[in-house]
Amino acid sequence: MTTLVRLEITRTLRNRKYLLFTILYPALMYFFFIHAYGTADLAGGLPVKTYFMVSMATFGAVGSVLTGSAQRISSERESGWTRQLRLTALPGRAYTLAKVAAGAVTTLPAILVVFAVGAAHGVSLSAGQWAGLAAALWLGSFVFAALGVAFGYAAAPDSVQTVVMIAYMAMALFGGTWFPVSGTLESIARFNPVYLYNRLASFTQPGHSLDLAAVAGLAGFLVVFVAAAAALYRRDTRRA
Repeated sequence: MTTLVRLEITRTLRNRKYLLFTILYPALMYFFFIHAYGTADLAGGLPVKTYFMVSMATFGAVGSVLTGSAQRISSERESGWTRQLRLTALPGRAYTLAKVAAGAVTTLPAILVVFAVGAAHGVSLSAGQWAGLAAALWLGSFVFAALGVAFGYAAAPDSVQTVVMIAYMAMALFGGTWFPVSGTLESIARFNPVYLYNRLASFTQPGHSLDLAAVAGLAGFLVVFVAAAAALYRRDTRRA
């Protein structure tokens, strides 16, 4: 399993599309949003530069695991690679966990690069807040890594990219990635894992602590997505 995780990470980091859309694109979007807000001081209760640093870091992290994992798994199913792995001693659960773990590891560059850009533009957090925020966003990315695995088994190779992008953009649009959500939209967004993911940064506000409701919600989504990925893997095994 360790070898498979290492192989998956190496393949991802060598992918130029990963470097462009997962690392560079969110950083460029960060520039756009902080300048688009002009003289505004706050967004979603946070300083504008901090809010969009978090939202662009989560945008890159979610994109990394959703598009990367889903498309790769779907392609491996079509090529017969997944079937070959089933003939080895590697258990199915190890294969699935390896995909989730490898996907989550590759979110770190997306998060850290946007953090570096944010810090260069004046985002001021204590050392503990920087470390806590990085850890929270990295751990939260496991939720979307599991969803990416589920998408990879659910969708056909010729449609997986479309399915993933629709789901990805819809969750980002209504999850506070592009703009803070409030009122009725916020009450609906509480059922959106991307909204909960962005809420992990709330403890950086003065007088606020970690949003335990968001943590519990993400934990629930993780259980659901892992269960879905396992069920879809078993279905794929029966069809093979």
